[in-house]
Amino acid sequence: MQNPVERCLEPVLTAPFYLGQLLVRKTATGGFIVSNRDDALLEQLQTFRNEEDAIEIAKYDDAGRYRPLKTAPNMRHGWRLDLATMEKLRRALDYFYPGRLAVFAAWENGNLQTTSLRDTLERQSGMYRVAAEISDAQIDDLVADFCRSNGGCLRTILWKRDRNGVIASTTLPKEKFDPGIDQIVARPELSTPATVPLLCQEPCNLLVAECRKVVKGASV
Repeated sequence: MQNPVERCLEPVLTAPFYLGQLLVRKTATGGFIVSNRDDALLEQLQTFRNEEDAIEIAKYDDAGRYRPLKTAPNMRHGWRLDLATMEKLRRALDYFYPGRLAVFAAWENGNLQTTSLRDTLERQSGMYRVAAEISDAQIDDLVADFCRSNGGCLRTILWKRDRNGVIASTTLPKEKFDPGIDQIVARPELSTPATVPLLCQEPCNLLVAECRKVVKGASV
């Protein structure tokens, strides 16, 4: 039986597509080639053939620094991943961007639930409990810096600041909240392949940690 995520991806697999920094192309034999989208025109790339190789590829940036946030726009270059089946492709994409395909499938099916930043902060305990004291003004600045697509995170923000539906940051461009916009390309009409968005349904642990830093810094 076909995986629900695989069924969700089928419509875009008739042509090349982008997923974050990845370019996925079909081969003449029915397999797939995955590479950094910046390397689309390069031929001399290190070739891998196991979907689990994606784990190591995604682990470090070009300078060899560890990437704690896998959706940050700092994936390394110079490689290609040749995969024979849709199942192997799905696994590889999950290694590159953990959980994002399942979130996309839920969103496509209308079943995705989001959690606001305030709700996320209120349920914190221990050393992170203080993060809930962050002000709205501080949230505006922090989210605008930490979550920005250029140098921050490539996810499209779906969550709100609080239960009243206030936007996560009033200083981020509206494109940051639009799943139809490629977060790497400022002008979406210039992006020829289809784009599968990296969706953010709730604030991540790294953002919570940054909220704590802001509050602790302000209290010093």
